[in-house]
Amino acid sequence: MYDPAIGVSMAAVIEKKLSTPLRPLAGGDALPLYRQVKRELQKLIEAGHYGPGKPLPSETEIAGTLQVSVGTLRHAVDELVHEHVLLRRQGKGTFVAPHTNARFMFQFFHVEPRWNFGDDDAARDRDYPEIDCIAFARERATEFESTALRIKAGEPVFRVENRLALGGRVVMHDRLSISAALFRNLTEKRFVERPSTIYALYQTDFGITVLRAQERARAAAADKATARVLGVAAGAPVMEVHRLALTFGDKPVEYRVSTINTQAHDYVSVLSKKA
Repeated sequence: MYDPAIGVSMAAVIEKKLSTPLRPLAGGDALPLYRQVKRELQKLIEAGHYGPGKPLPSETEIAGTLQVSVGTLRHAVDELVHEHVLLRRQGKGTFVAPHTNARFMFQFFHVEPRWNFGDDDAARDRDYPEIDCIAFARERATEFESTALRIKAGEPVFRVENRLALGGRVVMHDRLSISAALFRNLTEKRFVERPSTIYALYQTDFGITVLRAQERARAAAADKATARVLGVAAGAPVMEVHRLALTFGDKPVEYRVSTINTQAHDYVSVLSKKA
């Protein structure tokens, strides 16, 4: 693949021994050039060549290897930064985005104490939830779980239940299902004693990065088990959020049902960033 913006001298660069396992792009692909570059970078990260928090080679090196211009590379990197796959650090380079507490709060945790628009405390820092694992078991996937996770019914899954509290008050009951084949050697001890978020565990210990999630929210009535966890009466109105966490290629990683006590808390959706 040849990008006219580079010039004829790029062949000399390609001959150098580079630290990245990338190869020049093959010709004949109908995708725009920057999307081809994006796809190759995704493959590189998904294969684990660069782990969470690790820097990528320089722009010059990557562009030279793929035989594209630095401008084309930057276009691809811009999209991956926007999608939380990569992050830029001023003066330091481009890094594989790790799952951190801050990313969890920004991208994946949407429950906050209730306040009205215009309240003085609206800008206060959000509290990180206290999370307790209350159940962990290896069982067989139901038909519903198998459809969501794209596995066969009856295949082994890990089912996990978490209790989440804000300010000492339990506000959420999480039920997670993940494929046992995808998370081999996962144990309750390993899960409970993880040093950071669940998604960080997936990323650092199993090489599986949750990039985004699809969610569907609905009104529901608390069943007996959830009522006990939330400290509400059975049948009390609650909010139920069904989440499918996805990795590269929109492959399912985790199916989660979060039941939220909305008596004093809201599910908050930020549709755009402040200007």
